[in-house]
Amino acid sequence: MAGCSSGESADQAAGSATQPAASASSAESARLRAALLPVPKGMRIAYGPELGAYGSLKSTQQGLEAMRQAKLERPECAGAAQLDATEPEVARAPAAVIAFSAARGSITQAVMSMPSASLPAPLPPQCSLYKATVGGSEVTYRTQTLTMPTKGQESRAYLTTASGGDKHAQIGTVIMRREHLIMSMLVVGEKVKPAGMFELARLADQNLARVTR
Repeated sequence: MAGCSSGESADQAAGSATQPAASASSAESARLRAALLPVPKGMRIAYGPELGAYGSLKSTQQGLEAMRQAKLERPECAGAAQLDATEPEVARAPAAVIAFSAARGSITQAVMSMPSASLPAPLPPQCSLYKATVGGSEVTYRTQTLTMPTKGQESRAYLTTASGGDKHAQIGTVIMRREHLIMSMLVVGEKVKPAGMFELARLADQNLARVTR
């Protein structure tokens, strides 16, 4: 068969051809995993690390499903200032995700590799306050842009307060870029302190700096 040396099967030849690509993929996965945060004090790993194309990961799929089920008075605010997992370039980007939890809340971190990496547009002004129907209940979302010391080449941080009925929660969001890596982090709890978010961002940026040297 053309392209196969004597005594080498087509399957063996195909396997040989894919080894460099597989090695490159394995190396990138190891780099992304190394960029993830260690377990924060007092927390445990809820799931992960999970590796693969960003759009195929469990946390990504859960997030997309939650957005599909919610009814927003401002649909353009669904996923605003976040990476859009429905975009092909984002969906197929190699990524690593880990989630930590404790009685006080949770942290979910994703790191992905994108050659043409750039952060999403900042939060549109109309998305700083809006309402949505989630699971049959009306929830009001109020988001403020935080002044966080720049991490990596560029970074942004937001703090969202979600309230509805007798329920109240805060969601801290950090997103940053260093070289071709983009890191996003969600910190959820009854009360999320910006100082704590900034410290997590500092530690995350240290990891990104180490693996991009």
